[in-house]
Amino acid sequence: MIGLYRDLEQRALENRPVRIGLIGAGQMGTDVVAQVTMMKGIDVVIVADIDINRAREAYRVGRVEGEVVEVDKPETADAAVRAGKRVITQDYRVVTDMSNIDVMLEATGVPDVGARAALRAVRHGHDLAMMNVETDITVGPILNWYARKKGVLYALAAGDEPAACKELYDFAHTLGFTIVAAGKGKNNPLDRYSSPVEPAIIQEASRRGLNPNMLVEFIDGSKTMIEMAAVSNATGLVPDVRGMHGPEATRDTLHQVFTLVEDGGVLSKMGVVDYGVGKIAPGVFVIVRTDHPRLREALVLRDMGNGPYYTLFRPYHLCSIEVPLTCALLAIRKRSNMEPLDRLVSEVFAVAKRDLQPDDVLDGIGGTTFYSLIDTYEKAKEECLLPIGLAKGARVIRPIQKDQPITCQDVEMKLTMIYQLRNLQESWFEGRISEQELLKAVDSLATDIIQ
Repeated sequence: MIGLYRDLEQRALENRPVRIGLIGAGQMGTDVVAQVTMMKGIDVVIVADIDINRAREAYRVGRVEGEVVEVDKPETADAAVRAGKRVITQDYRVVTDMSNIDVMLEATGVPDVGARAALRAVRHGHDLAMMNVETDITVGPILNWYARKKGVLYALAAGDEPAACKELYDFAHTLGFTIVAAGKGKNNPLDRYSSPVEPAIIQEASRRGLNPNMLVEFIDGSKTMIEMAAVSNATGLVPDVRGMHGPEATRDTLHQVFTLVEDGGVLSKMGVVDYGVGKIAPGVFVIVRTDHPRLREALVLRDMGNGPYYTLFRPYHLCSIEVPLTCALLAIRKRSNMEPLDRLVSEVFAVAKRDLQPDDVLDGIGGTTFYSLIDTYEKAKEECLLPIGLAKGARVIRPIQKDQPITCQDVEMKLTMIYQLRNLQESWFEGRISEQELLKAVDSLATDIIQ
């Protein structure tokens, strides 16, 4: 993103800012609205949220100047933007279907909504910036593929741990280092059974301006699994063990902990994703290795240690504050900072938080019925484990014990749009459908959504 500020300054001089259409006005979305007020050449012109007051509040809290109008049609939104007004709506389809945006920014965290919004935006010619990692780990490959076929771009937004990790990975990979591990620090105690209905959780969520389910998603470890799966699916790195190791570590010991077992570490192989517990957060890291004697001498002189393992550390990730950079990169330079491969490398699946009985209904990520673990896509598929992006609303059809992985045979899944898209993605992975047939099928699914 070198020199991107110059591009934005030029857009400001030309009175041609990068126009963001934001879907989801929670804490993260509101931060984006506030951040662009500090930048040149970029603007959030419309905010969509099912709670219209929250959409309106995003502009107020963000201290955005100008008239704010509520609309329910894309053509009305376009007219308001042309007139220099700010727009709010309850209907995400207004954002995806309007003309006067350059980038759709999806920030709901709801897998099905993210997939629907992405397909509609692609069909209307908009580049996609996804803060919705939950959608990405479920159907990211096919969404990215479809975007390319339609001549637009897909990106996981900068700022969160996945993109921050990918930044370090790209640096190390370009220099030819051997990638040993990429990871993050978990910034709160792990409680697999945390529940959004606990009074303490409700109170803490309110204090932090979060939805209780979002807070639980962090506490029960689901978010860590999701984020590192996104890194895995963008790089090819794999979890070393189910759920990853998650050892105690500090910034100074990362290169000792995330090494091979025979060298005193926890890993059985190199090329993995993981996380550490200790004084690491809010940082992310990549552990690299080189056995070149000259380079090891040079790294000693650069105070990197004696090797052969070295820590590359980014001590921060600014979450939504960095997101506008992705929007600018997409709109101006037509580049994505992070996108999934054309396959899934890792899967995040559901594990029962409590004993579940027939007719229980799974309530979604960060809820009361399941937590999440990561494993390789091949292992999860072999065991038919339930992807968390498809879990919400699934009805339990046979008893499931607490801490037991939930399989596809244990539940009756809802035939949601993301479920249909996931089935098409599976057919594509397995070579059961040609690209021409796949394009036609996704076009048909997108058309059904639009109609």
